[in-house]
Amino acid sequence: MASTAPYGSWKSPISAALLVQEAVGLSQVLTEGDWAYWNELRPAESGRNVVVRRRVDASGPPEELLGPEFSARTLVHEYGGLCYAVRGEHLYFSNYADQRLYHRRPDGETSPITDEPLLARSTRYADPVLTPDGAHLICVRERHQVEGVSGASGVENDLVAIPTDGLGPVSVLAEGHDFYAAPRLSPDGSRLAFVCWDDPNMPWDATSLYLGELGRDLILGPLSLVGGGPEISISQPRFSDAGVLHYLSDESGYWNLYDEHGLALAPMEADFGGPDWVFGQASYAFSASGQLLAVVHLDGGQQLGVVEEGAFRALECEYNVISSLAPTEKAMVTLCGSATRPLAVVVLEDNGVGTLLQQSRSVEIDLGYLSSPRTIDFPTSGGATAHGLYYAPKNAEYISPPGARPPLIVQSHGGPTAAASALFDPKIQYWTSRGFAVVDVNYRGSTGYGRAYREQLAGQWGVVDVDDCIAAAEHLARAGRVDKRKMVIHGGSAGGYTTLCALTFHHVFAAGASYAGVSDLGALARDTHKFEANYLEKLVGPYPAAAETYAERSPIHHAQLLTCPVIFFQGLEDAIVPPRQAEEMFDALRRRGIATAYLAYPGEQHGFRKSETIVSVAEAELSFYGQVLGFVPAGDVPRIPIENGSTLIY
Repeated sequence: MASTAPYGSWKSPISAALLVQEAVGLSQVLTEGDWAYWNELRPAESGRNVVVRRRVDASGPPEELLGPEFSARTLVHEYGGLCYAVRGEHLYFSNYADQRLYHRRPDGETSPITDEPLLARSTRYADPVLTPDGAHLICVRERHQVEGVSGASGVENDLVAIPTDGLGPVSVLAEGHDFYAAPRLSPDGSRLAFVCWDDPNMPWDATSLYLGELGRDLILGPLSLVGGGPEISISQPRFSDAGVLHYLSDESGYWNLYDEHGLALAPMEADFGGPDWVFGQASYAFSASGQLLAVVHLDGGQQLGVVEEGAFRALECEYNVISSLAPTEKAMVTLCGSATRPLAVVVLEDNGVGTLLQQSRSVEIDLGYLSSPRTIDFPTSGGATAHGLYYAPKNAEYISPPGARPPLIVQSHGGPTAAASALFDPKIQYWTSRGFAVVDVNYRGSTGYGRAYREQLAGQWGVVDVDDCIAAAEHLARAGRVDKRKMVIHGGSAGGYTTLCALTFHHVFAAGASYAGVSDLGALARDTHKFEANYLEKLVGPYPAAAETYAERSPIHHAQLLTCPVIFFQGLEDAIVPPRQAEEMFDALRRRGIATAYLAYPGEQHGFRKSETIVSVAEAELSFYGQVLGFVPAGDVPRIPIENGSTLIY
């Protein structure tokens, strides 16, 4: 029989420790012969990344391919992405510690194939692809502090070919553009396609797709422009087995599929891909039989289907979050999940049923404690409509006191060009199983709703995203689903900026939590990495010409307006949003007598990867909300000290 207890105080089996217990991050699925490969992020090993493989028929256990001295991760663009390639029993990967490329041979011997740079981690490699003869890796190279290169600390990006034996010279294939991505070879290796773009564009703003003949001497012949240009984003070029180039383009307003002749293969008002924050997205692939399988983004989830005869035909599938398609001779290996199933490496058969090769977490949680998301649309400023995923509180052991309504956490995703996902997220369930409601907001600027929705954030960052988060909260409060007096907001990175703006310039929320959030737009414009060095020009305006706008929208310059409690979480090695962004905001609140807390984590960068950090953050945020909103968290949750905590009303 269920017990009656206040929202927030419910005892939950989803502890902070469970968030990382037997848990790994999964990404970058590849296939080679009878094997599926993936990259595994291990919080329990201080965030080490390991390339793992398993036979597609699931015979035999997963095999770890890297020794403990290696971690497969690239820092190109700081966010990284695809960092390894496989041919037969040979593995090539970027090692996190020094950013050099390494070769793991069939006997397990591993050695570098690129030179050690003069400055640590100053030469980096990403998105590798092997030539058909296996003699060279073609990849994106990023060099830091290059003499004579101005801007963004002298960072230069190009496309290069690297001998896999580590003996010959590195050949530059393409240079002159600010950024490169997705080098892809035709099956016979005679043609090379790649994407490039220039500041101030981001890859979802304007990119170009080029195609050229690649000689045996690794000289790239005259290039032809296949697609892209101003106001068109090209992504994910790849060749069919017949040697026909395919790609995604949003020239119609949505990322749809095209071939190299410019033919739209399945025109839809829906996106077949997402923003290229990391290298190596694969939302479509060619099966062994020649079918073109693709994933379409719909209502916060994905639908797998076949593109044929000018249309998309949905396939039955037991998963609704699908990415990273990699074909084998008989099936398709993907990353799959759902609202109640964690992400997994899955072999999908023709009937849509999957065979598990690896799960991101092996600890199962009873469905009585899991809240399923409900898609909501709601009115917002300017007569627009915004979107979100709403999670109601759920715990089979508890009911609320009569007439009580739950506290609400408004979740503002990062990016800001990203999107909330319906994929099972234990961090959301951590809250809902304790009696919180959560709304994960796809504010204007989010992807998955076409270019027009994405571009509503242009020049309006810190305005419409904030309006939409507030509108989501007020929509739920009006509907009687949440307690209007106990609404809080949290977010990381760009979502942290949205959080701080909502708390500073509006008085809707009772408290907030900022994870590496931006507080000073001007400082971000002056001090960030090359990939995002000019991102703010479109989101806010050119800097320093629009310096006044930057100051107007920077919470640090208006800290006197912020009157509610805020907790800050920060990695001390964050090169994207440096620690001083959080430290200055924390100090400003502390000096004014506002209840606040600041937790800084050595060895963490942009996004937390270590088990101990993830546990600490979850428990600290729960303790903080308990002290602010007036409930006692169940379980052995450490009570964190709060600066000016005596000002809290509970």
